[in-house]
Amino acid sequence: MPAAEKSVLVTGAASGIGFACVEALLAAGENVCGADLAAIPVDRLPEAHRRRFVATRTDVSDAGQCRAAVTAAKERFGRLDALIHMAAAHSTQTWRELDAEHMNRVLAINVTGALLMAQAAAEAMDGKGGAIVLASSGSINVSGVGGNGRGGPAYVASKAAIVGLTRALARSLAPLGIRVNAVSPGATRTAMTATYSEAAVRAVGERTLVGRIGEPDEIAAVALFLISDEARYVWGEIVNVNGGGSFGL
Repeated sequence: MPAAEKSVLVTGAASGIGFACVEALLAAGENVCGADLAAIPVDRLPEAHRRRFVATRTDVSDAGQCRAAVTAAKERFGRLDALIHMAAAHSTQTWRELDAEHMNRVLAINVTGALLMAQAAAEAMDGKGGAIVLASSGSINVSGVGGNGRGGPAYVASKAAIVGLTRALARSLAPLGIRVNAVSPGATRTAMTATYSEAAVRAVGERTLVGRIGEPDEIAAVALFLISDEARYVWGEIVNVNGGGSFGL
C-alpha cells in the first residue's frame, strides 16, 4: 500500500455528510471503512473506488461494535490513520414531549457513541499518531426548540456536549500524537432537513451570509482538511461550517 494512502474510518457513512466524506476520501485516493446502522449505498460509488472501501453495520452506542468497525478497517487496510465520526441521532421533540428514555437514547448515540468510537480509534492508532474529527452542530448557537423537523433540546444538548468532549479528548490524546477536532455544521441538505418545507429551507438559508443552507460535500471538505497533514497545527478546535450563519442575520 503506498505510503501516501490513509486508512480512514467514517461513521454515519450511509447518507448525508458521512457519505459525502466517503466519496471525497475515495476520490482523493484514500482507503475507507464506512460504518453505519443502515446499509451504505455502495452502488453509488464508482467501481474503481470500491476496492478501497469496506462497509460495516455499526451501532456506535455499543462499545463492542465500535471496536469491530475499527478492526474491520485494520484488517482490510493494515492500519487506521483517522476517524471522521458523523453518526448521530436526530431528535425533534419539544421540551414538553421529551422524556428521560428518549433523552438518554439520544445522549447514548450522540455523546457516548462519539466517545466510544474515539476510544476504539485511538487504541488502534497504537501511539503512532492520527486524527479524529467529531461533529457538533450550529444548533447549539441558535438553540432549537424542536418540532417541524427542527432539532430540539435533546439534540441540541447532545451536540453541545461534543464541544466539551472534543476539547477533553484533544488534551488527553495529544501525548499520543492524535489530533482531535470537530466540525460544527449549520443547516445542511441531509435527511435531517428533508422534512423542512421549501419556505423553511429558504428562511434558514437567508440567515446565512451566502443566502442558502449547506451541501454535504461542503462540510465533508472541512472534515477532510482536519485529518490532513495540512491541518497538523490544528488541535482541539471546533470549526463552524455554516455559510456565515453565526452572524444570525
